[in-house]
Formats: sequence, structure tokens, C-alpha cells
Amino acid sequence: MFSTRHARRPFVARSGSKPAAVAVLFSALLLSGCATFSPDAGMGVVAGVAGETIRKDVISIKTQDDAVRADSAVKDLLKRTLTVDNAVQIALLSNRGLQAAYNELALAETDLVAESLPPNPTFSVSRIAGSGVVELERRIVADILALATLPVRSEIARQRFRQAQLRAAEETLRLTADVRLAYFRAVAANELVLLLTDAKSTAESTAQLASKLGRTGALNKLDQAREQVFYAEITAELALVRQEAASSRERLIRLAGLWDGDLGFRIPMKLPALPRRPQPLPGIEVDAVERRVDLQIARLELVALAKSLKLSEASRFVTLLDIAGINKKTSDAGGAATERGVDLQFQIPLFDGGEVRVRQAVETYNQAFNLLTERAVNVRSEARDAYKTYRSAYDIAGHYQREVLPLREIISNEMQLRFSSMQDDVFALLTEARQRIAALRAAIEAKRDFWTAQSELQTVVNGGGRSDAPQQTRTAKTARAGG
Repeated sequence: MFSTRHARRPFVARSGSKPAAVAVLFSALLLSGCATFSPDAGMGVVAGVAGETIRKDVISIKTQDDAVRADSAVKDLLKRTLTVDNAVQIALLSNRGLQAAYNELALAETDLVAESLPPNPTFSVSRIAGSGVVELERRIVADILALATLPVRSEIARQRFRQAQLRAAEETLRLTADVRLAYFRAVAANELVLLLTDAKSTAESTAQLASKLGRTGALNKLDQAREQVFYAEITAELALVRQEAASSRERLIRLAGLWDGDLGFRIPMKLPALPRRPQPLPGIEVDAVERRVDLQIARLELVALAKSLKLSEASRFVTLLDIAGINKKTSDAGGAATERGVDLQFQIPLFDGGEVRVRQAVETYNQAFNLLTERAVNVRSEARDAYKTYRSAYDIAGHYQREVLPLREIISNEMQLRFSSMQDDVFALLTEARQRIAALRAAIEAKRDFWTAQSELQTVVNGGGRSDAPQQTRTAKTARAGG
């Protein structure tokens, strides 16, 4: 990204005659009064985005009192069984990685203030003595060219700060998306543990019955082995699902920023029921293009680069302008004399006429424009794809709830009746039990996929996902030193 300073040498202008020095100092003091730090360190934009999109509170922890308030709010939320909204709120209050992003925002504000301040003047004194002559020279040096470009540089820095605010908001949305996905996966794992625990109990009873029938000769070894392997497979699957549940819970703990005495929180053992109807989102593409935080950042980047381009074009021939006011006193045996004068230095653009810097600025602007256009096209496609996935996941999960599971319940009841009346054997009952467990497991996974698809849909519309957005390029990175 572009800076208004030369890559090899800062702009320097020296002004030293007394009236000029006073004027420069007065201008510097006048302009410096406009640059101040905001009371909230730029968190107002982050809080606004969080309030509008996810309806949650955010806090930048700066003091011990802030930390105590956040910790108290977290402990109150942990007293109840955790909902997905409460899990998100806890993460926004406790996750230290998010707090580091807010620290980055505060650092960006320091850059804004630094770029908005006029350069400090420099005063130098030289004393030369020899052969009975003493010379005393005083100079006051001020960066005239930096003062002339200060309004433009300040506006560019303000655009950069707005980008930093949106980046902090994007980190907030990213953490929200990650927490929601981790929460639903953890709850789904809990529900699978319940299902397979019940299935293991049933399989164990069936295996014991098969063993008894085998000892009496009523069941051959093949059928006994089938009963035993069913029990063994369910036991292995249950162990795997329990490990998955533990890992999902730990991921949720990490994202929420919990540790020490806050690890005993409760999460539901079953996923929420499906909503009665899916969300109709006819304007999903327009919403995504208007609300995506990463697109807003890219637009601000384009505006900042446009201003940097104009500044590079305006200052392409002037990269060094030294104006020094000199006050020189000479003392010898004949008395003292005072000399005043002006020293003017400027760089002749004989070999470097600024073409390189201007060309870098033009190409960087064009690059940013093309990347923004590409990102807008991709966002529209991502929005369509996410909504189709959301609707498909809703239809699949609903199909299991309305069609598959009720039919499986009927089959299970009929098989129990037929087994009790000796119309079917144990092996047929075992086969049906396996099919019923598979259907129940698929239904749980379909419901989990719906809730994760809904979360990803919100992320696609609002921003904050770990998508394939292009990273900052080499040209954009080196532009700070180029213009």
C-alpha cells in the first residue's frame, strides 16, 4: 500500500530565517491540534457491525475493570446450559486472539494519528573555532513538503484506519462463525453418543440372548457370530463417537477462550429441532454484496490507492526540497559580525523523473480494482451456492424427520410384534435394528448439516469466513514505500 514518503529518503525541507521559522512552527502547532485519539480506540465500528449482524456485545479489554466485567458476564452465562448464542457471546468476551485483533486496531489508530501530525521541526547549532575566529551557526529545519502534502496523507491514513476497523469487525464475525460450527458439531456428537449408547445396550442384550441360545443348540455358530460382531462394531463406533465429542468440546473451549474453573459448562445432548420453514432469501446476492465486510475493506483500499495515485502523480518531480534559514555569527579580534541567509537545495529529476513510482501506483490501483471485481463476482456465486446448500440441507433433514424415521418406527414396532409371536427370528430383528440405527444416525447428521449450513449462509452474507479471498499482493505490500 502506498505511503506519501519516498522509498529511499524522506522528504526534507529546511526553513531557517526567523520569520519563516516562526511561521512553520505556528503552522505545525495549529495542525497538530487536529490529531487526537478516539475515546473507544475505533471500537465503535466493530460494535456497530456486531450489533447489526450477530446482535452481540463486544469489548476491548484495556483495564483490570474491563477484565473483571467480562469475566463476570462469562461466569453468568456458564451457569446455564449453553446455547449457541451464549457460546458466541462468551467467545466474544473471552477469546484472547480476538482481543489481539482489537489491539491491532488500536495500533492502527496510532498510525492514523502519526500520519496526521505535521513533522517536528529540528534545530541545529554548529560552533567552529580556529585561528582566533569563532563561528556560531544556527539552523531551524522543517519538512515543508510534508506539510504541503499533510492533508492528502492524513486522508489516506484515515482510509487505512477505516480498513483496520472493518478488519477487526471481520475477525469478530470469523470467530462467531467458528464458534457456531464448533457448537453444532459438539452437540451433534453428544446426540450420536446417546444413540450409540442405547444401541450398544440393545446389542449387548441381543448378544447375550444369542449366547444362551447357542448353548442350548437353538442357534448355530454363524448366527451367534453375527450377533457378537454387531455388538463389537457398535462398541467400537461408540468409542469413536465419544472421542469425537470430546474433541469437539475441546475445540469449543479453545474458541470460547475458557480455562481453569470454567471447563465444566453444560451443552445440550440433542440438536435443536428444525425450523418450521426455511428462510426465503430472494435477494441473497444483493445482500451479500452490500454487507460483506471483506468487500467493504476492498472498496476502502481502492479509495486509498486512488488518493495515493494522485499524490504520486502530483509529487513525481519533487522528492527533495531543502530550504534552510541560516543565522551565522562570527567573532574575532576585530569584533563580532552577524550574517543571515537562505540555503536552497532541490533534486534535479535528471535520471529518475518519478515514472517508476507513478507506474507502480497505476498498476497497484488497477490490480486492486481487478481483485475487487473478482471478489464481488465470487461473493455472488458463494451466496447462491450457500443458499442452495442451506435449502438442500433443510429438505434432506426434513425428509428424515417426516418420512424416514416414522417409517422406521413402524417397521421396528412390527418386527418386535413378529418376533414376540415367533414369526421372525433373532437374526431378522438384528438386521432391522442395524438399519434403524443407521437411519437414526443419518437423521442426526442431516440435522447437524442443516445447522452448519445455516451458519455458513450467515457467514457468506455478512463476511468473516475463511474463504478463498486473494491475499494482499507483493505490489500492494511494497506500495507503502513506493508513493
